[in-house]
Amino acid sequence: MPETVSIRSLPASEAPARLAELAHVLHDCVEGGASVNFLADFTPEQAEGFWRGQMPGLEVGDRALFVAEEAGRIVGTVILFFAQQPNQPHRGEIGKMLVLRSHRGRGLGRRLLAAAEDAARAAGRTLLVLDTADGSAGDRLYRACGWTAFGTVPGYALTTDGRPEAATFFYKTL
Repeated sequence: MPETVSIRSLPASEAPARLAELAHVLHDCVEGGASVNFLADFTPEQAEGFWRGQMPGLEVGDRALFVAEEAGRIVGTVILFFAQQPNQPHRGEIGKMLVLRSHRGRGLGRRLLAAAEDAARAAGRTLLVLDTADGSAGDRLYRACGWTAFGTVPGYALTTDGRPEAATFFYKTL
């Protein structure tokens, strides 16, 4: 079966027009139990607000947004944040690695992550970091993609239903 999902960078100029789709992906993931900084009472309006808050960073280039699209509709996201500290011009961070529940198990997370890693390399970044819920699908994905776990912090964040949950921190040298 041919791949029907494309992965691409979403330019800052296009992102505002796609807010509803971006919000849908984030809301779907939180509704499915991925806390990704939010709790169960998270609304579609709050999801849109989160993405609206990313727009200035996209415009000035301190982050890049990659999307997975099927039939012209966004079904997955990942953000590559470029460290802004003067002593860290080599570093970036991965965030909001999200795939609609209906599209999981098709390798989209792996493809989104690869796109962010390629962009980091192209920007001269040689080290990426991220954190994820310990034992989660993300945890398994990052390990399978060659990321190195370097520590787990118990009770680092709350699950969507408010329980403390451990987070594992990863890095990847590019």
